[in-house]
Amino acid sequence: MPPSDFVGDVGLDEVCPPGIDAARYLNYHEDPGGLSLALGRDAIASVQRIAVPLPDTWDGGWVRDAVAVLEGVSGTVVPVTGKPARFMRLSSAGAVLGRELGASLAGRLPVSLQGQFASAAAFAEGEDPEQWARRTSGLFDLIDDPTRVLAALDRQDPREV
Repeated sequence: MPPSDFVGDVGLDEVCPPGIDAARYLNYHEDPGGLSLALGRDAIASVQRIAVPLPDTWDGGWVRDAVAVLEGVSGTVVPVTGKPARFMRLSSAGAVLGRELGASLAGRLPVSLQGQFASAAAFAEGEDPEQWARRTSGLFDLIDDPTRVLAALDRQDPREV
């Protein structure tokens, strides 16, 4: 059973001893293999909230090029190859190309982040190419240049919990 299923199926009451007041942080967009974080409520003094990725932080050149490539590709189905092919759904040429574009950005990151980024940047069948390219480039920017997100957090007032 994957760890994410375990966390989702077990309530905090079952894993925390009586008298422990815990809060579970759940990110609905996290890597499917990731674990949610549970903390004692007293460990959290305040929270801040910002949009991820930040608005208008994408690389305009990369986005333009990615959109042009994705809009120029046909919607024909690409045959799946390899051993697990019989278990995989057929993909359009655009979806395959979108995954390749995301993987090319992931390849510019430290090895320890490449798989998670490629998963987060996966191009879904039927997704709008421009929205995908902006989101993917913005997510890359969060990792490649964290100063923007740190500056955004500095401008955000903390909210006590």
